[in-house]
Amino acid sequence: MQRTESQAALDARESQLQALLLRGLAGDAQAYRAFLAALALHIRAFLRRRLTRRPAEVEDLVQEVLLAVHNARHTYQAQQPLTAWVQAIARYKLADHLRSWSRHEARHTVLEDDSELFAASDAEPAEASRDLARLLGQLPARQRLPIVHVKLEGLSVEETAHLTGLSSSAVKVGIHRGLKALAKLLGGRSDDEDR
Repeated sequence: MQRTESQAALDARESQLQALLLRGLAGDAQAYRAFLAALALHIRAFLRRRLTRRPAEVEDLVQEVLLAVHNARHTYQAQQPLTAWVQAIARYKLADHLRSWSRHEARHTVLEDDSELFAASDAEPAEASRDLARLLGQLPARQRLPIVHVKLEGLSVEETAHLTGLSSSAVKVGIHRGLKALAKLLGGRSDDEDR
């Protein structure tokens, strides 16, 4: 029964957002502003779940998605689900953002471990994130990037393959080998001990 209630809440939210958008498209500026404000909350939550390692980038990306929704508003058709339309735009912008981040990361290889310099706080989650980043930094890109995109950011294997230029099977192999390598690093075992 709780699943039905949560589905009912999602349906009500969808209907409310759709009604605000349709009124906005008909010329109601106040309804359109309310639509964008309410949509920003949902987009922010969507992006926070996918950019857990880069929370400072969420707000800029929220604005990019809202701008893309605004620019594409004339393509929305009332009979299609609003959520699917907005999510397609948000996923495209997120993929584009991650693609440019991957290129940036490849061009700017870190020569020293400067994580201590930029430590935000000494809270456990921050330490765990730094530890994970250090461990992942020891992996080759063919293993690290699939783990980051699929396991940490929640992208699909296909989306990750598209972002990284790897095949889907190479992404799966990279995840498997990367997780195995991380387990060895955490356990302190070397490759020689496995033989």
